[in-house]
Amino acid sequence: MTIMRRCLIVGPSWVGDMIMAQCLFQAIKAHEPDLAIDVLAPAWSAGILGRMPEIDGVIPSPFAHGEFDLAGRRRLAHELRATGYEQAIVLPNSWKSALVPFLANIPRRTGYVGEFRYGLLNDLRKLEKSVLPRLADRYRALADGVDRQSTQPRLMVDADAQQASLDRLGLNLDRPVLALCPGAEFGASKRWPAAHYAQVAQHYLRHDWDVWLFGSTRDQEVTATINTRLDNRARDLAGRTTLEEVVDLLACASAVVSNDSGLMHLAAAINVPLVAVYGSSDPDYTPPLSTKARVLRLELACSPCFKRECPLHHLDCLNQLGPETVLAALPCASSGQPGAISVAAVKS
Repeated sequence: MTIMRRCLIVGPSWVGDMIMAQCLFQAIKAHEPDLAIDVLAPAWSAGILGRMPEIDGVIPSPFAHGEFDLAGRRRLAHELRATGYEQAIVLPNSWKSALVPFLANIPRRTGYVGEFRYGLLNDLRKLEKSVLPRLADRYRALADGVDRQSTQPRLMVDADAQQASLDRLGLNLDRPVLALCPGAEFGASKRWPAAHYAQVAQHYLRHDWDVWLFGSTRDQEVTATINTRLDNRARDLAGRTTLEEVVDLLACASAVVSNDSGLMHLAAAINVPLVAVYGSSDPDYTPPLSTKARVLRLELACSPCFKRECPLHHLDCLNQLGPETVLAALPCASSGQPGAISVAAVKS
């Protein structure tokens, strides 16, 4: 009996980062099609990893973000030894993330030089940030045999599951759908104002579109605020869907507007028309990887600052990026064709 060779990936803890990690998975499979890939990752990620054809198995991580739990890591490592992994690739930069592959005696342990990881990793790579400015390319460069051809994440849509979600939530596709993703797990400095989202939604509602609001339970306050401004004419789905359901439902949208967030990367990975609004973060580092995405940001001296809250207490990078700018980048509500951006300070 032939035993399949296997590689273990220690995955990141953020939705967007996990989607960008698919560029690494694609590169591994392109170089070694018969190598099985298992991902050790937070339990929430199983749904989206299951939509990546490159992934053979998901190992839910029992550790909370930042949790040490040496005894738990030893137990997990002992369980993994029997699998016979020949390589582990560690994507997070923390030393804790490198412990399990080390304790599991995986012979080749690959990752970037990071937080006291000498010895824990034995295939250390030095990251040249100027050569690889994008996070997705940094992940991809950890694979063997990588060529210069960039790849884009692509999540599979399940048509049967999609219809089941539409039925469960009482949604239909009689009209074009504008999807709004106003949340951002990182913090307020990534959130385009609710009032701006509402003005964009009002424009499309007047042209007989449906508006769907997406997010987690933590985003319910902002989605409710937007819907209140719309006299509750939108469908508020925040906290009512799993990540894999969001994959299928966003695939129904004719256009998506999102902050720089995990759902932005998810929308890019299903290749729907997308306008991504950036404030405190940098689209040169974590852009939406899709030919159908437009990136909007203001060229302010104070951004990107990468802070969770605006350190200057004005959030001009998002407040001053008005709804008319986003509407100009979206498909025209009446014709379906994109408008023309007229604000010189905005780049796409």
